[in-house]
Amino acid sequence: MKSNYRKIEVLARAITQNKGKVLVCKNIGRGYYFFPGGHVDFGESAKDALIRELKEELGLSIKNPVFIGGSEHLFTEEGKKNHEINLAFRVPLKKVNTTSRENHLRFFLIDKKQLAKENVLPKVLKKAVLKYLKDKKPFWVGQI
Repeated sequence: MKSNYRKIEVLARAITQNKGKVLVCKNIGRGYYFFPGGHVDFGESAKDALIRELKEELGLSIKNPVFIGGSEHLFTEEGKKNHEINLAFRVPLKKVNTTSRENHLRFFLIDKKQLAKENVLPKVLKKAVLKYLKDKKPFWVGQI
C-alpha cells in the first residue's frame, strides 16, 4: 500500500542580515521564498549541514553559526503530507554574496518590512524570525 506521507525532514536554516536586510532564497518557478540552508544528512550535525549547504549554494565559508530557535509544521506538496523541523541559526556575515551556485535557486536580500509582506515559508518560521530580529530571544514555534 502506497502512503501519502513523506518522512520527517530536518533542515538547518541561516538567518543572516546585511545592512538591515535579510537573506532569503527562492526555487525558480515556485511562488514563495525560504531561508537559506537545507537538509541535515544522517549522521551530520545541523551546524555542519548549514555550513555545507551555504558553501554549496553560495560559496560562503561560515564559522560558528549560533542556534536561535526552531519551528515544526506540517504541509502538503504534490499530494504528499510532509512534516518539517527547521533549526534556525544566526549567521553573522560582513559581506553577503547573492550569486547562486545552483541553477534552480536565486538569493535575495530584502528589508524586514518587505520580509513581513512576502510569502516566506514556513510562515510560522518567518513570524518567529521577525520577532527574533526585534527581541533577540530564542524561540520554538509550531503549527501542529
